[in-house]
Amino acid sequence: MEFRNLGNTDLKVSLICLGTMTWGEQNSEQEGFEQMDYSLDNGVNFFDTAELYSVPPRKETWGVTEEIIGNWFKSRRCREKVVLATKVTGRSGMKWFRNKETRLNKEQINSAVEGSLKRLKTDYIDLYQLHWPDRKANFFGKLSYEHEEEADFIEIRTQLEVLADLVKSGKIRYIGLSNETSWGLMKFLSIAEKYDLPRVVSVQNPYSLLNRSYEVGMAEISIREKCGLLAYSPLAFGMLSGKYDNGSKPDGARLTLFGDMFTRYTKPKGLKYSEKFNDLARKNGMTPVEMSLAFVNSRKFLTSNIIGATNIDQLKENIKSFQVKLSQDLIDEIDSIHNKNPFPCP
Repeated sequence: MEFRNLGNTDLKVSLICLGTMTWGEQNSEQEGFEQMDYSLDNGVNFFDTAELYSVPPRKETWGVTEEIIGNWFKSRRCREKVVLATKVTGRSGMKWFRNKETRLNKEQINSAVEGSLKRLKTDYIDLYQLHWPDRKANFFGKLSYEHEEEADFIEIRTQLEVLADLVKSGKIRYIGLSNETSWGLMKFLSIAEKYDLPRVVSVQNPYSLLNRSYEVGMAEISIREKCGLLAYSPLAFGMLSGKYDNGSKPDGARLTLFGDMFTRYTKPKGLKYSEKFNDLARKNGMTPVEMSLAFVNSRKFLTSNIIGATNIDQLKENIKSFQVKLSQDLIDEIDSIHNKNPFPCP
C-alpha cells in the first residue's frame, strides 16, 4: 500500500480509504466487519464515515454505520491501527438528528461529536469533518452561483473556535472540510492562521472521470496549502465500473435500488461518457474500475481515494487499484474524452 501525509501533519494515511456509507442499508454488520478485516489486513489504515450514514439518509438508519464500526473496534481491539474520519451534518432540513434544524454551531457540533464518540466506541476521532457548509453555496453538483445574504450564517471563525476546543480536549485530532468551495477553503485557512485556530488538513469532495470540477481552483489550493483531496464517488456511484453500461440494472446495485434518489451520474451525458471511459479501459486491457481508480490515484492533489463496495470482490479490486499505473498515452486519451465535455456530471 502507498501512504501519504494527511495535510501538513506527520500522520500517514493509505492511498485507498475505506468508505462505509452502505453499512446498515445495503450491507449488514457482518459484511461491514468482513470489509474492515480485509481492508486492514491489506494495508488500508484509513476509514471514513459520518453521523449521517447509512445512505440514503433516513431517520431509521442515521448513525448505524458508526455503530457498526464501533462494534468492530470493540470486537477486534485494534482502534490504534486505524485513522478514523467522521463528519458532522451541515444545514440540512433533516431534523431527526437533534430534533431541530442541523447547524454548525457550538451546541450542535459538540452534541454531534459526543454522539459519534459513543457510537464509534472510541475516545477520539482522528479527522473530524464538516459534511457540507453552513452557508448556501454551489455544492452537490451545482456549478452556477447565486448569492444570497444570510442573516443567520454561522461564521467560520465561530466554527473553528468550537473545533479548537474539541482539539484541546483530545476528542478530535485534526479537522477537515467536505463539499467545500475554493472561497470556503481559503477562508478557513486564512482565519485559522490569523487567530491561531486549527488548520484544515483535507477536503472531501467528489472527483472522478465524470466530475473533474475539483481541478478548477481547488486542486491548486490543495497542493500549495498542503490540504489534499479525499476523493469521494471515484467510480461515480458505479457508473465507471461498467456494470450499468447499455442500460443494465444489476440486482441489488445502488442505482438499481435508489436510482430515483441519486441522479447525479445517470443523466444522458453521464450515461454517454461513462460508456466512453469504460470502453477505453477495455480497449487498453484494463477493467473500467482499474482505469478509473488509477486515474484518481495518480493526481498530485490527492491525499486518499475513498472507495466503497457492497461485496468483497468489489472491495478487493478497488484496493488493488493502488498497484495500477497509467501510461501517459492512456492519460492523453482520457484527457481527449474529457476535453470534449469537461463536466458531464458536476
